[in-house]
Amino acid sequence: MNQYKKWLMTAVLAVLAALILEAAIVVYVDPFFQYHAPLEDFPYLVDNQINQNPGMATHMEYDSVILGSSMTVNFNTGWFQEVLGLNTIKLNYSGAYPKDQANIMERIFHSDNQIKTVFLGLDVMTCTGGVEETKYPIPDYLYDDVIWNDAAYLWNKDVFLNYILRPMADPDKTDLATVYQSWWTDEYYNIQWVMHNYENPDQVQEETAKEAYLASVEANLAQNIGPYIEQNQDTVFYVFFPPYSILYWNDVMKENHLEATMAEYQYIADRLLGYDNVRVFYFPDREEIVTDLNNYADYTHYHRDINRYMTECFGDGTCEILSSEEMSEALARTREMIERFDFEELFSVEW
Repeated sequence: MNQYKKWLMTAVLAVLAALILEAAIVVYVDPFFQYHAPLEDFPYLVDNQINQNPGMATHMEYDSVILGSSMTVNFNTGWFQEVLGLNTIKLNYSGAYPKDQANIMERIFHSDNQIKTVFLGLDVMTCTGGVEETKYPIPDYLYDDVIWNDAAYLWNKDVFLNYILRPMADPDKTDLATVYQSWWTDEYYNIQWVMHNYENPDQVQEETAKEAYLASVEANLAQNIGPYIEQNQDTVFYVFFPPYSILYWNDVMKENHLEATMAEYQYIADRLLGYDNVRVFYFPDREEIVTDLNNYADYTHYHRDINRYMTECFGDGTCEILSSEEMSEALARTREMIERFDFEELFSVEW
């Protein structure tokens, strides 16, 4: 019996020692940056927006941040240093809803950084979602300041194997300037690839009411975007509408919600223009971009050259909307572009 107790005690102590050692290694390396900034010489793998963004927001040094959906993943933060003189970090979420933006802004504005500028890409299709809706479930223990609920991080097989041991075995440190960039290489950005993978929707007969989206948009702006603008008057928010391809507008026309979408754009711009610390940029009327499907890898995602162009616009003010009237004019140009485009010819080709 004494021998059995001794063996059991040894086993328990060995397990406890292993658990303590694993937790100590996780805390030291901290691949999700929950406790400190990255170690200088560790080859961190950064590929998990949901789990790694909050730690980067809290512990990395920056004065500006890029937020948004996959429409923003191809920005290079080095461009923002070059064009605007800003030390920028990219903290985007693919498919982001306004609540996703609010979750990460909560971490950003509670960090020790003095935030000069936020570059926020706003997608009209997600602004109509629920105010608590997120693209993916949020691990609350990574988004709060409570240490006692971090067990799922400290003793996590995936964290230990894939974010500590794997980078040590195959060191290829993620370049944070281009982190989260899309997997599409240059050869995917062409009209043949886009059209081959595009599904032309059926025509919807009943038109969506012009005001259909406004209540949801108003709620999202009021709860998830507006408070961070209002509470951070020293921060300039560059809010921009990405340039989806002409196929996006084909979807809008076929699904019969053009007037509702136009009203949504106008409403968002009008609300944002009411803030002194917001600058609004509108890119959907850039006909030379939108109608050239060689700029895209699918119906919305554009080449990084377009991200570079937008960065330069932030620097020189091109495409900036200064008033409600200017927004109306930009929407009129978009409408004219859609009306002029020859969809019949585009769909007559066997791609």
